[in-house]
Amino acid sequence: MAVSLRLALVLILAVSLQYTEAWRQMPKLSEKKLCADGECSHPISMAVALEDFYPSDCRFIPIRKGQVIYVFSKLKGRGRLFWAGSVQSGYYSEQEARLGFFPSSVVEETQLLQPGDVEVMTEPWDFYCN
Repeated sequence: MAVSLRLALVLILAVSLQYTEAWRQMPKLSEKKLCADGECSHPISMAVALEDFYPSDCRFIPIRKGQVIYVFSKLKGRGRLFWAGSVQSGYYSEQEARLGFFPSSVVEETQLLQPGDVEVMTEPWDFYCN
């Protein structure tokens, strides 16, 4: 009985630590961003990765050379070197599409889809880690 109670407590603790780690607020990279629409729900452009990028924290997405990235927003001001987008290995990929930041210097825009001229304030959830 005591062993199963200890096991249950350890599992509860492990799950709660994982939950708090998984949804933590990270520092904002910028106060404003440029998007195609007010909700930043449509991609601005498509880009191709020129080199691999290994993220330093959970706000960023890993990118491999040659991958196609859909760019949804471009940060302004002090964060202007970072864009937000989604990358997926392929159509039937095992890797889920994930939205995150990456340095604009590691990609080349290949196709403009919509003008990215709508200025939007960043929200705290833009910088949550999940």
